[in-house]
Amino acid sequence: MFENETKNTKYIFVTGGVASSLGKGIISASLARLLQGRGYSVTIQKLDPYINVDPGTLNPYEHGECYVTEDGAETDLDLGHYERFTAITTSQANNVTTGKIYQSVINKERRGDFLGKTVQVIPHITDEIKRRIMLLGKKGGYDVVITEIGGTVGDIESLPFIEAVRQLRYELGYGNSMVLHLTLVPYMRASGELKTKPTQHSVKQLLENGLQPDVLVLRSEVELGQDIRRKVALFCNVSPNAVVESIDVPTIYEVPLKMQAQKLDEVVLEKLQLPCEGESDMTTWKEFVERVKNPKDTVNIALVGKYTELPDAYKSIVEAFIHAGAANEVKVKVQYVNAEKVNDENADEMLGCWDGILVAPGFGHRGIEGKIAAVKYAREKKVPFFGICLGMQCAVIEFARNVLGYKDANSTEMETPTEHPVIDLMEGQKNVTDKGGTMRLGAYPCRIKRDSNLYAAYEQEVIFERHRHRYEFNGAYLAEFEKAGMRATGINPETGLVEAVEVVDHPWYVGAQFHPEYKSTVKRPHPLFVGFVAAALKNKK
Repeated sequence: MFENETKNTKYIFVTGGVASSLGKGIISASLARLLQGRGYSVTIQKLDPYINVDPGTLNPYEHGECYVTEDGAETDLDLGHYERFTAITTSQANNVTTGKIYQSVINKERRGDFLGKTVQVIPHITDEIKRRIMLLGKKGGYDVVITEIGGTVGDIESLPFIEAVRQLRYELGYGNSMVLHLTLVPYMRASGELKTKPTQHSVKQLLENGLQPDVLVLRSEVELGQDIRRKVALFCNVSPNAVVESIDVPTIYEVPLKMQAQKLDEVVLEKLQLPCEGESDMTTWKEFVERVKNPKDTVNIALVGKYTELPDAYKSIVEAFIHAGAANEVKVKVQYVNAEKVNDENADEMLGCWDGILVAPGFGHRGIEGKIAAVKYAREKKVPFFGICLGMQCAVIEFARNVLGYKDANSTEMETPTEHPVIDLMEGQKNVTDKGGTMRLGAYPCRIKRDSNLYAAYEQEVIFERHRHRYEFNGAYLAEFEKAGMRATGINPETGLVEAVEVVDHPWYVGAQFHPEYKSTVKRPHPLFVGFVAAALKNKK
């Protein structure tokens, strides 16, 4: 079925067992980086078993942040790891949910594409899953496509994906695909023992579904030792050299180096029958890890947001700080500050000890007044300030209230009607009723004014950044803002939309409507985060 289309592309399927959140995304990204270091072109996709069409409407407490791709797809946060590790731009094709699969099949059925046949999980759902898996291989010209299957083996939701992989392995032929299975080896502190039985049961579950893993990655909080590895290899029908340990490390960026030390990339290339000469070039990666582990100084940043109980809600921001910290040779300590607890009276107590303040993106009115109070404190006390998306909108509202004197200034998202809607619903959003996938999404151009913090960071006049919003700066107020000292330093050249604002009498104050954190990678730390951290270091208490 796929013989001619995929003869040059190899496929790696990454599954998980025993427990969720073991780090399949990090292992997938690490393996991709190692293969890149050998000169292979690689991409990664994520198959998510939930029924939602995409994570765009999911609560961040449920699923962490929603990551946005260059082409405007709302995707799983693991795609952020893929881009940060590999510097490869992902797209709509890199994240597929059960919801997308069923939606596609049902649409075909409604059009009559199945000619009146009974539509079933097998073959129709599994065929659609296989088609989506193969899409990147057919169009992208990659040597290797890594496909991560969300959830754990044994979940009802994952069964169609596992079955599709079983069929694909048969259709692709020996040596053109492999299965990497990540499991947990728990440590029983009371007895001081490592337990392999959960891994054995997990592999047994895979075997019941027709899949034999080629490589096992064993997640553990303590070192496993050769005896444990040999035992797992024996009982799980895996070569001893294909049993790899994944132990807790201080930073996720050490994982590729740990995998390289155990020759994971060599084992994988052998399984895929691909040339394997020398070792992966990880020189620049090692230099980055050294800078992360051995900083020359520390800066303290307050992240003011409303999802502070779950740091994964701000995953890309936190990782962008690690990249920017390494670029400045400092460790960035991020302190999460609950916006609902901040007000004008306690702002000095809650924010006075930090070297910089970032007001985070988000939606809805909860915590909005706390974010505005944080912006006011940063502006008046001359603390380096960075506002992203809603953070930028809060900066505009704060300036309107406290500098322009419009005490009732607000966003129409928070208050409708309001006498001074300095932030208003975008014209193109006014007739939108559906919530999913309908925001202004993806990369758009922004023209930068030369005498600005933005230009000092980017060192170019036109940039492209990713967006995820419905509301925008109300251009009717622009002249008033600029006269009073808040400049629009970034403008969309096609629509005139204000993309970034700065306060002129402030050492470093930037509000960005776009999300720069999405484009920060190990290879290219985002210039705005680098500039913000440098300003915070200069302001260090």
